[in-house]
Amino acid sequence: MKANVSAIRETRADRMFRLVVYALLAVLLIAYVYPLYFVVIASISDPNAVYNGEVLFLPAQMTLEGYEEIFHYGELWIGYLNSIFYTVAGVFINISVTMMAAYALSRKEMMLRGVILKLFMFTMFFGGGLIPTYLLVKSLGLLDSRWVLLLNGAVSVYNLIITRTFLVSTLPEELHEAATMDGCRETRYLISVVLPLSGAIIGVNALYYGAGHWNSYFSAMIYLTNRSKFPLQLILREILNATTSSNVFEAAGSEAEKARQMRVAEVIKYCSIIVSSIPLLVAYPFVQKSFVKGVMIGSIKG
Repeated sequence: MKANVSAIRETRADRMFRLVVYALLAVLLIAYVYPLYFVVIASISDPNAVYNGEVLFLPAQMTLEGYEEIFHYGELWIGYLNSIFYTVAGVFINISVTMMAAYALSRKEMMLRGVILKLFMFTMFFGGGLIPTYLLVKSLGLLDSRWVLLLNGAVSVYNLIITRTFLVSTLPEELHEAATMDGCRETRYLISVVLPLSGAIIGVNALYYGAGHWNSYFSAMIYLTNRSKFPLQLILREILNATTSSNVFEAAGSEAEKARQMRVAEVIKYCSIIVSSIPLLVAYPFVQKSFVKGVMIGSIKG
């Protein structure tokens, strides 16, 4: 006998509530999307139109003058290659160390794992500061070395905690017991079992660490002096400073040339954002599925 289920009728209050929610979501969408859209259209618009506030919804007098100024800078491509190296090598080191540490802290038989985890968490709230860190890097002989950008901050405690939670909540203990009975050692179990089953959290870590390496410029500015090792962000910062400094405007000569330099500098700001963001925008779709899955599992369970 089928149960008769009466249809739930939507009341006027329900419809009004839904309309208010949709309206708020539309406002939030515009607030988040429009600035990104404006950066794109401003980067391909005439500098005079951008400077005068004529660019609102559509590009005005499309031009690539801002991109020409940036790509004319010879060291830009060196910075691109350096950033790619720092990102790829850094992510590999970050994920390797994070997975090993998280796996060790996820094992119940590890002695003092609670104390060690608390010591890791202590570093999230307290640090030595810039000067002691600089002195430590100097004493280790890492100044003006590529290794300083790869090893300094090799583990994010936040990512470590998420990864540990993922391993504890996702991998059953019976799996480890079965592997142990078959003669599988811890290293073999980590490489052959844990890593293949941790694709989601590895994707999360790759995105977090990759974005951090790609957008980082402060560490390079502090520890590097050799320009051939500068990452892209530091090169773009120099371009932006060079086009907006008062010395450039004074050397421009006539007032008309100074005004043109100021307008071009305004567009270069937006072009720099686009140039530095494209690689991350291209890479994100490939890790989006793993990112969403890993964050949900690592944050809700455990």
